Parts: sequence; C-alpha cells; structure tokens
Amino acid sequence: MGQNARTEKHPMLNPVVLLVMAGLLLGIIFFFANLTTPLAIVAFIVIGVTVLLTAIDMFSQLKAGHWGLDILAVVAMIATLAVEEYLAGLIIALMLTGGEALEEMAAGRASSQLDSLINRKPTFAHMLDGDGVTVHRIRINEVKIGDTLVVRGSEVVPVDGQLRSNHASLDESSVTGESLPVTKQTGDDIISGTVNSTETLQMRATSTAADSHYSKIVQIVEEAVHSRAPMVRLADRYAVPFTIISLIIAGVAWWYSGDPVRFAEVLVVATPCPLLIGAPVSFMGGMSSAARANVIVKDAGTLERLANVKSAAFDKTGTLTRGAPTVARIEPVNGSVRDTLQLAASAEQYSVHVYAEPIISYARSQQLDFVAVTEAEEVATNGVAATTGAGDELRVGKSAFIAEVVPEFSELELHAGETAVYVSRAHQLIGIIILADPLRATSKATLEWLSEHGVEDMVMVTGDMKGTAQAIAKELDFAPDQVYASMTPSDKVKIVQQLPAPTLMVGDGINDAPILATADVGIAMGARGATAASESADAVITSENFSRLADVVHISKRTANIAMQSIWFGIAVSLGLMSIAAFGYLPATIGALLQEVVDVVAIMIALRALRLHRKLPSTTLNEPVGELQTQAVS
Repeated sequence: MGQNARTEKHPMLNPVVLLVMAGLLLGIIFFFANLTTPLAIVAFIVIGVTVLLTAIDMFSQLKAGHWGLDILAVVAMIATLAVEEYLAGLIIALMLTGGEALEEMAAGRASSQLDSLINRKPTFAHMLDGDGVTVHRIRINEVKIGDTLVVRGSEVVPVDGQLRSNHASLDESSVTGESLPVTKQTGDDIISGTVNSTETLQMRATSTAADSHYSKIVQIVEEAVHSRAPMVRLADRYAVPFTIISLIIAGVAWWYSGDPVRFAEVLVVATPCPLLIGAPVSFMGGMSSAARANVIVKDAGTLERLANVKSAAFDKTGTLTRGAPTVARIEPVNGSVRDTLQLAASAEQYSVHVYAEPIISYARSQQLDFVAVTEAEEVATNGVAATTGAGDELRVGKSAFIAEVVPEFSELELHAGETAVYVSRAHQLIGIIILADPLRATSKATLEWLSEHGVEDMVMVTGDMKGTAQAIAKELDFAPDQVYASMTPSDKVKIVQQLPAPTLMVGDGINDAPILATADVGIAMGARGATAASESADAVITSENFSRLADVVHISKRTANIAMQSIWFGIAVSLGLMSIAAFGYLPATIGALLQEVVDVVAIMIALRALRLHRKLPSTTLNEPVGELQTQAVS
C-alpha cells in the first residue's frame, strides 16, 4: 500500500488493513452462502479503496522514477473485478496490504534522527552584567559577541568563546573525541558543546548561538540526512522484468483461449506476494537477530546496505579505543610501585578529576589498603594536596604542581596518547602513574575479519593529534595514508564522501554525528548512553564489545542472502503457477488460495533469519588483541 494508507503507529492496525480483513471475512461468508450481490458490493468497495490508495502512491513513485511490484497487484485486482472473481480479488488485496504491513514492521518506523540531537543544544546561558557582580540567565539566542558568560560546574559551554578565568578543565570528548580532559588558560579558545569541570569559569563569547561549533554540527547532520537517497525496496528491483513477463503470459493465454477469465487467472497467481512478504520478513528476522547480538538496527534498509559495504571509516576515541583513561603502567622513583599507587589512590579519593576514578579503581583491583588522610584540598586543574594520618604531606597531580615541592624535578618522557600523574611525599618524588586510552580488546581482530569479508578500504578519522592517532594506528596495522588526524566534523564528512560506496562509519560522540549521517551506514558505539551519535546512526551497538560490529555485518550478509532466496522462490513458483493457469487448469479462487500456501512457505524460508544470532563471528574474536597490560603491584 502507499504512504496514504500508512498512517497508524502499528501497521497491523492500519485502517485499510482492517478494512480488507473485514471485507475478506464477509466475502467468504457471502461466497459460501451463494450471496452474489452482497459479495460483489463488498469486493468493489474493499478492492476499490485498496486500488485507489495503491494507485495514488504508485503514481508518486513512478514520477520519482521508481517502478514497484504494486502495479501488477493493481492490474490483477482490477481483472478479478472485471471477470467477477471477487473472492480471489479480496485475497489479493489482503496479501498486498498484509505484505506492506510486514514491510513497515521490518522497517521499524524509526523516529526522527534529528529531534534528540537538536534538543541537546544548550537553550540558555548565564551572562555576567557590566557591574561584574550580577549574573542572570538569558536565552541562548540572546547571546551577543563580546558578552561575558559564566559557565558553572558540569554545565555545557553554550557558545564558542575565549576563557577569561585563569584556568579551566574541559571535557571535549563529545566534540573532538579526545578522551582526556583539556586544560585551558586565560585567552584560550573554548568551543560550544564541551563540558566544564567542577569549577565555575568565565568566558567571552566569540560567536552567536547560530554560528557556534555545535550548531554547525547540527546543520551538517541535517544536510547529510536530507541528501541521502531513499532506499529502494529489494523486491522492486525485479518488478519491471517480472511484470512484463507476467503480462505477456496472461495476454498470450487470453489471446490463445479467447477467454478473458484466463487473463485474470494468470495474474492472480502472478501476484508477487512471496516477493512482497518474504523479503520484509527476512529483514525483520535479521533485525531481531541483530538485537539479540546487542546491535539495534533502526530500519531494514540498513541491513541491506551493510551487506554490501565496500569501505569503512572508524573514529579512534571511544570506538577503536575504550574512550576512558586507564592505568597503563607505574614508574617508581623513590618508592615502590605499591607505594606510588597506594598514596595516589588515597589522595585521589578527595578529587573529582577524571583521572581520579581509574587510579582508585585500579588500586582497589589490586586489593590495596588506603592510608588515612586527615586533610585534603583539590587545587583546580593541578591536583590534590593532602596530609596523611602520620603527618606526611602528599601531592598527586601535574608535573608543575609537584615541581613546587620537589627539588631537581624532571618530567617523564611519554608516548603518544599517554598522560602522567606524579606522586610526591614530603619533598620526594615517590613515583609516576601513566594513564592511556587503550585499544578495545577485539579491535584488531574485528578489523581483520571485516577485511576478509568484503570491506576493501578502511581508514581512521579522528580529532586527536597526529602522534596519538599514529600510535594507535600502528597497533592496528593501519598504513600512514589510512590515518586522518586532527579532523573537524566537516573534514571527516569529506573523507567519507571520497571513499568507495557503500560506506560504513563507526563512531561515538557529538563530533561523529555528521559523519554517521553522511555514510551509507552509520553505526554508533552507544553503550555509555544515548548520544548525538546514536541519534544520527543507522544502528547502535549497545555493548562495549567492538566485535559486535563483525556480528551485525555477518547478520546483514546472511539476511540479504535469505531474502534473495525467498524472492527467487517466489519468482520460480509464480512462473510455474502462471504456466498452469495459462492452460486453464487453475481457477482464480483456487489460485489465490494456493498463493497463500506459497506465502506460508516463503515466510518459513524468510524466518530462518531469526536464528542468525546463534552462530556469530564474535565467538572467535574474543582473544585480547592489542589489550593494554599493567604490571602487577607488589
């Protein structure tokens, strides 16, 4: 059925589907009661409404250059009315509307991808008045360039600007993809969409809300979604040759027999219901299997596109890597590894910095007892100063913070993507804790699987610096020309557009929303909560297991194969039945009922897609490849 007939949230409650079901029930009653006139009235009303609505949608599709299988069903229904095969016509109407209803269920009717993304935009700002004392709340669109704004702890930066405070610590992970917090000094640029830490900051607006970084991301997503070509129904690709062959057979049968009923009898069994039903049921089963594999696929077209993907782009932070700092190693200086970790974790209990939690968690995993702390003070953007129960003065934080109390201090040389937390007691450097954002356990194995299964070109696109990106790329065997670092959202879009289609993009965070919408298939790593990436993506991996990407690609390929088997089964059976009907051995009503049997068989073939989750590639990709190792604490 056409779009005009798809108005209800649940397709099986569509008023046209209900009308056809009621009409068929009445038709059966009238048929066996030999009430010809009531049967004819019901058939003309029900089939007439079905034909009219289908024709309206079909005409709009034809104007857009799309030729669907619905035209054959319309001709068949009109033919049954002309030769008074009313019950057969009602059965065709049910198969047509029922098949479309199943297709709608398979598509899932995902809600607007942009609503949530747009709703995430900051709606207000706090402006500091000219007296330098009074702060009042204003609407985001009232912010002017040059206004002094106040951003409280954990608030989103409303517009682009320059920092007026002495320092600030910002979480830019949702915008740039950088997993570690960024420290800013007076005069540094800060961008909208980033999250302030716990300390209130002041900034000078350098853009309006409409021209801010976040708004540009939203605009790119909107343009990408609206420019995407509509998905052509899989079965419709066979519509033109199948329709022509069916009409030729029906026409020849009519000409040879001289009986117009023969024309209707052929078209009744030519109605491509297995094609209309089998493919949607296959994709609905594939979507169900994907959900069981922790991947939510938003529409059936995603599975079909994903089955044919030729190139893929991957974000780094939070996609190929875990997206959170982890203790990589501990370098003892004037103490042991145990002392360094124990003192650091004891002091970090009084910190809200992003580095605190991984250090504390690692210490607990090593079953260390914390030392008693009588006093503690967090020095913003620097670290924690604490006093132990034994009277020792502790400092945990940046090198400059430690250098204030430790003479002849020198910084540790770090690898790309690493950051250091220094630990001192009294005037001695006890040790250094190195944190990094490690690869996900199955990243390398998953990329190798994709390469072996048809993905010919793969690149990494990231907002991180080149050194950090290259360090991760080396572990994944990416060549230098496969790595694109320091990329803005617009840059990422251009990179994906240059890749061979169909394209796949995998990412997370607001900064990945435009590229996810631009790619033929966008998949978001969404286990850490609903993000702009999830809203713009075609599918969302709801676990932290990166190998689920291989699972959903595998399910897509198998689903497409099953759908094709169902389609070819429908074509073969329809051709066979048309041949029988052409010689007058298959009455229209019997043919329509026989088509129902064929439909059941086609559905049984298609339902095999429901079992695809039982054997997945991830079961063989669980070896920790590229896993970051830390030394045991002793």
